[in-house]
Amino acid sequence: MAVNPSLSPYALPSGIPCWVELATPDENAAQQFYGGLFGWSYYVNRDPAAPSGRYLIAAIGSTQVGGLYRAATGQPSLWTINVSVHSTANAADWVEHLGGAVTLGPVDIPNRGSILHATDPAGAPVVFWQPPDAWDFGVGAPNTFASADLNTRDGEVADGFFCRLFNYTARQIGDSRGVDYVEWALEQQPVLYRYVMGPEYPPNTLPHWMVYFEVDPARGTDATAGHALMLGGRIVVDPYDTPWGRIAIIADPCGAVFSIVDRTQVSDDWGRAEVDDPYDD
Repeated sequence: MAVNPSLSPYALPSGIPCWVELATPDENAAQQFYGGLFGWSYYVNRDPAAPSGRYLIAAIGSTQVGGLYRAATGQPSLWTINVSVHSTANAADWVEHLGGAVTLGPVDIPNRGSILHATDPAGAPVVFWQPPDAWDFGVGAPNTFASADLNTRDGEVADGFFCRLFNYTARQIGDSRGVDYVEWALEQQPVLYRYVMGPEYPPNTLPHWMVYFEVDPARGTDATAGHALMLGGRIVVDPYDTPWGRIAIIADPCGAVFSIVDRTQVSDDWGRAEVDDPYDD
């Protein structure tokens, strides 16, 4: 699912993924890896919510495509998404009303609106962002955000929480082999996805987001995965075909896991490939 097929800013309804960000223990290593893999450049922004007080914004040309910051001590290295809200204060009230928990904020970010960190009732993390009027997030083009799955242990809880919070409709799109994979949509437009982790994940794997980035069809998933390996990353899952495109799962040099997808290469068959533990370094 692409939020928008261009790299231009656009008006933002509530419940749309509006940003992706990486918590990493090594900002320099992350910049070099993703700059080499996706061609991103970076500039620094002040951020009172970040442990170091600084936040690196990744861009392609003049278009912002994501962010990264130094993880706090003990914080895992991971990618996560921000979901748009009209008011972080109201979102905080609703999170608690629906059985979730607020873990940070709301916090005002200079020139970038307000953020709220929370968990759903099953412990899945999520960041809500009340963006400023001049919102800029490039998606739907090569080397930008393509989609995201919430990987959880409790699909019913996740569906209930997020669908009530944003008025999503949920549609089961998993296959007949017991794969519990659900599409969340707004006005029939796919927005996010939810997957109940199967036996391919160790029992102690925590709920987390799997963020997908679009690859250039001229290069393809296989070559991009090979490039990630040359840059010091690790291939967690070799490229495999799905109805949404050819996908591979990658870990960056600090262990943060993400997926790449070439949506021009689609297959009628679907099934999750055998995966290693993405958090086993």
